[in-house]
Formats: sequence, C-alpha cells, structure tokens
Amino acid sequence: MTKFSDLNLNPKVLKAVEEAGYETPTPIQEGAIPPALEGRDVLGIAQTGTGKTASFTLPLITQLARGRARARMPRSLVLCPTRELAAQVAENFDTYAKYVKLSKALLIGGVSFKEQDTLIDKGVDVLIATPGRLLDHFERGKLILNDVKVMVVDEADRMLDMGFIPDIERIFGLTPFTRQTLFFSATMAPEIERITNTFLSNPERIEVARQATASETIEQGVVMFKGSRRDREGSEKRKVLRLMIDGEGEKCTNAIIFCNRKTDVDIVAKSLKKYGYDAAPIHGDLDQSQRTRTLDGFRNGELRFLVASDVAARGLDVPSVSHVFNFDVPSHAEDYVHRIGRTGRAGRDGKAMMICVPRDEKNFDAIEKLIQKEIPRLDNPLGNTAPAPAADDDAPKAEKPKRTRAPRKPKADAPSEAVAEQVEASATVEASTEPVADTPAEPKPERGRGRGSSGGRNRSSNREDRGGNKVVGLGDHTPSFIELSFEERRAS
Repeated sequence: MTKFSDLNLNPKVLKAVEEAGYETPTPIQEGAIPPALEGRDVLGIAQTGTGKTASFTLPLITQLARGRARARMPRSLVLCPTRELAAQVAENFDTYAKYVKLSKALLIGGVSFKEQDTLIDKGVDVLIATPGRLLDHFERGKLILNDVKVMVVDEADRMLDMGFIPDIERIFGLTPFTRQTLFFSATMAPEIERITNTFLSNPERIEVARQATASETIEQGVVMFKGSRRDREGSEKRKVLRLMIDGEGEKCTNAIIFCNRKTDVDIVAKSLKKYGYDAAPIHGDLDQSQRTRTLDGFRNGELRFLVASDVAARGLDVPSVSHVFNFDVPSHAEDYVHRIGRTGRAGRDGKAMMICVPRDEKNFDAIEKLIQKEIPRLDNPLGNTAPAPAADDDAPKAEKPKRTRAPRKPKADAPSEAVAEQVEASATVEASTEPVADTPAEPKPERGRGRGSSGGRNRSSNREDRGGNKVVGLGDHTPSFIELSFEERRAS
C-alpha cells in the first residue's frame, strides 16, 4: 500500500501531513501527486469527497518551497468557484505549509479591496481567488499574472454551472503559455472537455471513479410527496422534513439541508427554528462575515442544521456530517452527486434523503439516469395519503378581489326610497319636456333615397307599439308630402 512518504514530497510537507493524521493517500492523490511533482499538466476527475484539494495543495507547496515571490506577481494561482471553497483551500494551505515559509493571499468578495491590495503588494507565493474578484484586481492594475508558474482550477464543472467559463478562459490568456496546469472536476461536460483540450498540454488524466457517481458509503432514499392542496404544499413539505429528521433520531447528529432557491433557504431555516430545531441559513446573498460565522459554527458542532443553497454543495469539507436532506430535487442532476457528497466523506457512513414533489419528477428521473441506479423509495411520514383538507377547503377561494358590479334593480314590491325618488324625478322630467300637440313639426331636408315615407311610418308604428302610449313628435301630424312616394314627390 502506497504511503505519503513514497510520493517524493518535501520532508517538511510530510511532517505536516503526518501531524494532520494522514498516512495513506486517496486514489486521486496517489494518481495526481507524482505527475504534478514532475511538472506535467494534470486532469483529475473524481467524485466529491475524495481528497482533490490535497492532490494539488501538497505538490504545489513542494514545488514553491524554493524561490521568492515579487510584488503584485504571484507565483501560483488557485481558482475556486465560491468564497467558501476558496477559504477552505486557504485553510488546507495553512495546514500543510506551516513548516514551509510561503506566503498566500485570499481574494474573495465581501472583503475590503484595501486589505487584499496590501497582501498582493508584499508579494505572494500562492494566490487563492474566485474568478470575479481576481479580474477586479487585475483591471484595477493591482495584479500582474506574468509570473504564474502553476495554475490550478478546482471544481471546474461548478465553474461551468455558475457561468465562470468566459472568465476562466480570459484568465488562462493572462498567464504564461509555459505555466503548469492542474485541472480538477467531478464531471466532464462537453464544455469542460473543450477547455482542457485548448489550455492543457498533454495532461496526465487520472479518473478514479465513474463520472457522476455517489460514494458507496452513502445510504440514499427519496420520499415521493404530493400536497393536499397547492397553496399548502410548502407548509406540508416542511412538516415532512421535520418528521424525516425526527425519524432519524439520535443517528442524525448534524445535517445539511439543501434548497434550490435562496428564498426557500431562509423560509426553511426560519421554520425549523420556530419548531425548536437548531438551524441557520447560508447562501450567496448573506454578508460574508455572517456566512463565515455560520459555517464555522456548523463545523465546530455549535450548529446542528445548516440550511444551504448550492453554495455549500461543492468542496466544503465538514468530515462529520451524518445526513444530507434535499428539501428540493436539484435542477441539475450533477448537483445531486455533489450535495450528497457532503456526507459519507473519508470512508465514513452517511445518509442522504430527498423530498420529491410531482413537478420535480422529471429532474428526479435525470438523477437516477445519471447515477445509473434506482434510489430507494421511502414511506411518506405523513402517511400514504396527503393530509385531509380542512372543513372549509371546498369553499371557493377569495384571494383576488372581485369586480364591483352595478347595483341590481330592486324588486317591484319593495322599492327603496332612493329608487323611488329617482323614478319620481324622471317622471317629472318627461312631463316637462313633452311638446305641445298643435305645434307643427318643421320638415327636415331630404337626404338620400332610403329616407322616404316608409322610414317615418315604421318609426311611428314602432313607437305606437310600445304600450299604447301617445306618439310624440311627427305622429298624427306627419306632413302630407312625407307620405308621398318617391315617384310622386319627383313628379310634383
């Protein structure tokens, strides 16, 4: 069996590794460290939780043990997709390089530019950064990448998901062509394959597990859930989550609960706290200091439940996570592998449970297709049927305000005082406007052929048909010339 002492690492690095409690390298470490020490490009493909961070940290420290950094010109560059992962890489660097005099700088968002500029100006051996903040410093003229000898890209597939690929390509173009590249990813999407073919030179490919597979030490399960009513699905789903946690009992020492949306992260965390569960949220919209405190509390055992977005799905190393609960089925099948990879790490046993509602079944099918196995179905803790609706559930909803309608006409047998006054007023108006009977009507000028006597008679007859009322206007006093036919008027 290979040991770290067989990998030609710097003796000071080996001492730090031994003090950290590691003796035997993982398969990805055993495969990646020797070619990295030889100066070759490395393409590492391994599922999450297999020790990829040490695969590039240990050879990087060994190679940089000789030499000195110059101001604003880092000697190596490590790119990470999230702040948390970048901070974790920095912690690993401190652990393994404590006996080697190397400097580092961490460039992430949420931290003052001034503090980071001060570190860069002194010169750093290792620059650990997220792509966006790195380019911010470069565009401000505070960073020169011409002296980068080793470039590391960690969690490349997560970079793809987050839209960082154009930034990665630009950063590759800013570094020397002769650099050494260590490229790590859990999956190899076509776009990732294209980048490796473009920027890596004859890399040593190390693939220690089938792409997008979950660790065999993780027990998986899913609850197929359907709410009693659409507007109650959220609250009932949160109740299912609480019952799943309670069902695990003391075995659930701590857990990460994943949601797809940041708003749901806050809602689920608030709901759990309301019911007495020790929970806190973590997602990209929170202040960096708050994210750091929450993550540190979870790692230290002060916080039992971490409710997270996919910001915590990649690379975060909390070895003792007993459970992962997928409150939502992830939209991308690959994210499922990374989420459940937060448990069952370093050979430990873990358990991953998921809640699937009908609209997520398509994404769920994609997950089973990706991992090439069927996820066992678990019993719904609410029972085989959805909760019975309340007594008034059959009543029509009144969520939207109804349109106002004109008041209906009151019944004849019970007229209101207001309607009676309107009827009386209208009668008075009609009486006052009725013309005197012997007043001759002034004939209108003739217009067109179609307006002869027939039109006048029709109007008159129509008016006479309405309840036998006396016709007002032309009526019986129609001038004689109007009653003549067109030919008779033309002859006269």
